[in-house]
Amino acid sequence: MPEYADPLSSRGVDGGMVDGGRHESASFPLAALPLAALPQAALPQAALPLDVTAALVGTYRWIESALHAALGSWVRHVPLPAVQVHLDGQSMRHAWHAELWAERLPVLRDVDPDALTVPSPASAALFAMLNGDSGPDGDAPEAGPPGVLPLLAGLYRVALPRLVTTYGRHLDLMAPVADAPLRRTLRQVLADEVEDLLVGERLVERLLARPHDVEAVHDFTRRLETAVVAVGGGPGLVALPVRVPGE
Repeated sequence: MPEYADPLSSRGVDGGMVDGGRHESASFPLAALPLAALPQAALPQAALPLDVTAALVGTYRWIESALHAALGSWVRHVPLPAVQVHLDGQSMRHAWHAELWAERLPVLRDVDPDALTVPSPASAALFAMLNGDSGPDGDAPEAGPPGVLPLLAGLYRVALPRLVTTYGRHLDLMAPVADAPLRRTLRQVLADEVEDLLVGERLVERLLARPHDVEAVHDFTRRLETAVVAVGGGPGLVALPVRVPGE
């Protein structure tokens, strides 16, 4: 994986240096069918069916690939060099996550792995808004492209928190033994996303300088959440086919 360090600071969130400038991560304790078509069921006592796992992993791969592409495109439009470096590093990390999910895609007979790499309704709605392709109702955008700060807020206050929720809910469903390889990958990616979320929120707060900035951020994040909620996805960005403990 490419090394990543916050370009705005070489110190961890708590002010301590770790491993050559990297932030210390916090520890946090199918196949051809679309996820929405899978039946809801009781909490499984064993690993999820292979086709269910394949669909989930394929969607995770799509989301991480979409983050890689979106952040990479934002770099060209950001006037601040430090933010450019930050976005470039984040883009590369999401590309690595997409590769990890590609490696974890189950091999299914007569199924092309790329055919599994599709968005969930919630992630499709979210990225249509982040990329400026549609408004919250799926229509033409209400206004021109948002500024850099609203985009960063959309990433770190909507997209990544919902992705962290998605990964955390899936982790709660996993059988410790039967799902061990996938569980290791999920824990690694989840830890990265939490780390990135903390660093990104700090960046957003540093850039909030005027009351107008607060209004712009609030308006864009509201429209993002509206777009996600409108498709009925529930918590996170990917609907799970079983009930999650505690929900």
